[in-house]
Amino acid sequence: MGKGSKEMTVVHGLDLNRYIGRWYEIASIPSFFQPRDGVNTRATYSLNADGTVHVLNETWSNGKRDSIEGSAYKANPNNDEAKFKVKFYVPPFFPIIPVTGNYWVLFLDPDYTYALIGEPARSYLWILSRTTHIDDELYNQLLEKAKEEGYDVSKLHKTPQADPPPESDDASPMDKKGIWWIKSLFGK
Repeated sequence: MGKGSKEMTVVHGLDLNRYIGRWYEIASIPSFFQPRDGVNTRATYSLNADGTVHVLNETWSNGKRDSIEGSAYKANPNNDEAKFKVKFYVPPFFPIIPVTGNYWVLFLDPDYTYALIGEPARSYLWILSRTTHIDDELYNQLLEKAKEEGYDVSKLHKTPQADPPPESDDASPMDKKGIWWIKSLFGK
């Protein structure tokens, strides 16, 4: 069976109130936007008044914090599948997901402590956890799950995470070089 021939299994009935909060990137098949040397990468989700989700992605590269903000919303509000679209507000140097991307929750444990996130082209994959580290047995179970969904898990990179994680420094200057980089990417 071809890689793209099977529809991926996604979580049904995701409870956004339980899903919001901070998630640490344990491993990813990085998007080509992501700095290869990014560490302590994490995502923090909060509910917006309109029912969408505010997304803050952060990574540290060469000791400097890069961040990007956006919003996520249900791809189809009329079903209970955990398929989201994510839009970022600024052309980013560092998104966990492309500028407008798909965010499909492929697996989530009952306690909402770890998750496997993918998208239909199977180009990007994220293993997220509420803690900075997960044990090998659990990691391997998530790899098996990703393989079942048609992913080439040999492309996964483990993300270095410091313990304790760094503080968010919202006063730190935003990395502006991403804007021209994206413009050059699209030839504008």
